[in-house]
Amino acid sequence: MTPDAPATPTGRHVIVTGASRGIGAAVAAHFVALGDRVVAWSRGGSAPEGCARTLSVDVADADQVNEAVRTATAELGPVDVLVANAGITRDGLAMRMSDEQWRDVLATDLDGAFYCARAALASMVRARRGSLIFIGSVSPFMGVPGQANYAAAKAGLVGLARSLAKEVASRSITVNVVAPGLIDTDMTAALGQAGADLSALIPLGRAGSPADVAGAVGFLASNQARYITGAVLSVDGGLAMGL
Repeated sequence: MTPDAPATPTGRHVIVTGASRGIGAAVAAHFVALGDRVVAWSRGGSAPEGCARTLSVDVADADQVNEAVRTATAELGPVDVLVANAGITRDGLAMRMSDEQWRDVLATDLDGAFYCARAALASMVRARRGSLIFIGSVSPFMGVPGQANYAAAKAGLVGLARSLAKEVASRSITVNVVAPGLIDTDMTAALGQAGADLSALIPLGRAGSPADVAGAVGFLASNQARYITGAVLSVDGGLAMGL
């Protein structure tokens, strides 16, 4: 009598960065609910229930990113979906913004996204399939006082995504950006009155929820979106119409 063969893994291998809370946690939970095998990254190593693996990763450190992808692919196979969500803010008027405030945000929000994409693409190219989704923002299209560093980083994601989209299209890999507007998270709660003023400008009359963003990410990672690449999908209640 021979032992039973190991079960064939089901679901896609999905990596979500910044998965400990807010949009990242909602995105991770969305893919878990679809039956995907989610590897959740965060600096603190926490994530929603049901994730296949949780890793403590600082995306601003390329070595940590490379090691985390090696660990995930060794266990779960090629990466099918990468959602580069990890981001921070260090707000301040540009004329008073320190070099550290500028570099911290660019290092996490832009450099980190590039490191993650570069590491994940190796397995996607070999498998000739995959979806890269960057979580951007409407801020570079609208201009938000006090967020020159954040807006610059998020604008950089658009250029990064569109360049990558052309580089890997022949391997059936799509690359897109989801650009949230005002979403009800800990990060936007810190905006105080500025957030309330911004909310008043939203045609739909309310801030969005992390689940609103997760739904858009899930769509771009689905088979229904296989002919969409190099796109910027705003999820903002109409705040930045025409971006």
